[in-house]
Amino acid sequence: MQPRWHGRVPGANLGLYSITFVNELDQDREALLWYKEFREEAERKGFRHFLEIFDPNVDSGIAPEKLGEFINDNILRTLAGVPEAGRPDFLKIVYHGPKAMEELAQYDPNLVVGILGGSAGTTYDAFKLIHDAQKYGARVALFGRKINNAEHQLAFIEMLRLITDGKISPEEAVRAYHGVLQGKSIKPHRPLEKDLELTDQAMSYDGSATKRSTVEVKNNPLAGSRRGNEADKAAPEVRLLTSTATSDWPKLSNGKPDFSKMTSAQRQVYDAARLQRIFG
Repeated sequence: MQPRWHGRVPGANLGLYSITFVNELDQDREALLWYKEFREEAERKGFRHFLEIFDPNVDSGIAPEKLGEFINDNILRTLAGVPEAGRPDFLKIVYHGPKAMEELAQYDPNLVVGILGGSAGTTYDAFKLIHDAQKYGARVALFGRKINNAEHQLAFIEMLRLITDGKISPEEAVRAYHGVLQGKSIKPHRPLEKDLELTDQAMSYDGSATKRSTVEVKNNPLAGSRRGNEADKAAPEVRLLTSTATSDWPKLSNGKPDFSKMTSAQRQVYDAARLQRIFG
């Protein structure tokens, strides 16, 4: 029988392959052999994939504080000797803190490390997670439930972007997000004080705080509120920067923005105008 497809697979060309190592020799070896078979077939057919590595889902005998080392070790063994054509485009793993992330990211600069979001948690859980993971080497974030369960998904994603662009801290982002909810008369899942709590145990490590950055959010309903000021009296007012030149960026012939020709300053103007349209 002839194979159905020759060369590249038509349609979607990015798949997910998931492995769960459990610290049991035979099972882990079999998981590696199955992945090897998939990887070789994907390489023959020109099919791209990303690799998801879960923490053990059974009693593995590994102490929680050693899980990061265990996962890193298995990732490096899994990809050792694999040519570039057969490698995953990026990884999707649990974030185990600064040390584990730095070790993995620094081992191979060409390895794109991504984090999974896990349970919904508080808004601060999500914002702190993406901030710290990026700080220590992660380059991709795949948040499912954290975005899906958000009160205003688009505003939630915009805050994630502001954090990763270094324009706003996780704490400021939570306040700005609640300001958007209040401005749109959307009831939050929890009050601001509770939403500023860190509840994800995977994030309860002792990390040094980075310097706070200031971002202005126009018409932030919480900026002058008693609750917002009491939550953090030292926090600056948050307003989204806008520009009078709301179309001052390169455009394609169809009028859409030409991101390939934008400078950093033009991209900031475009982002500010887009945020103003959404939240203004």
